[in-house]
Amino acid sequence: MPAPVPRLLSPSLAVLAGGLAAGVIDITYACTFWAIKAGVRPSRILQSVAAGLLGRQAAVAGGAPTAALGLALHFFIALTVAVVYYSGARYAEALWRRPWAFGSLYGVAVFGVMHYIVVPLSAAGGGGVAPFDLLWDGLSIVVHAFGIGVPVALGAHAALRGRAAAPPAVGSASTARA
Repeated sequence: MPAPVPRLLSPSLAVLAGGLAAGVIDITYACTFWAIKAGVRPSRILQSVAAGLLGRQAAVAGGAPTAALGLALHFFIALTVAVVYYSGARYAEALWRRPWAFGSLYGVAVFGVMHYIVVPLSAAGGGGVAPFDLLWDGLSIVVHAFGIGVPVALGAHAALRGRAAAPPAVGSASTARA
């Protein structure tokens, strides 16, 4: 059996790095897309994130402070996405051993949850799912797959590589002996 590969970062830093990378890629994509398509300023994109908590009118009226809140919320969500993936990868070895395959699938799942559940239920969503826009949503799915899912999966991979195997499931025979 080959020797374990040493970790370059602590597990916490690796997961943090994956979440931060995903957050940077996602917000850069959104700001760039809307700047090109409609001339929207980055501060307005960040206010649209804050609108999920405050509502659209309050977010826009809040100016720079609500843009800063939107940025903080955006990175909170990205880090939460990374922690959720890492938590699952601790118990499902394939998730960290195959970050490109499972990370991209996870990113698509994150898109689905955000688009069909989180945003519609937020203060910005108005209770309904926005119609599917082929350009925006199609590109968003690709960005979620490879710009969000893969970086968080690579973070989990870096955090977990070198370990022998996933921990035993709760209630299994090996945990009962411990």
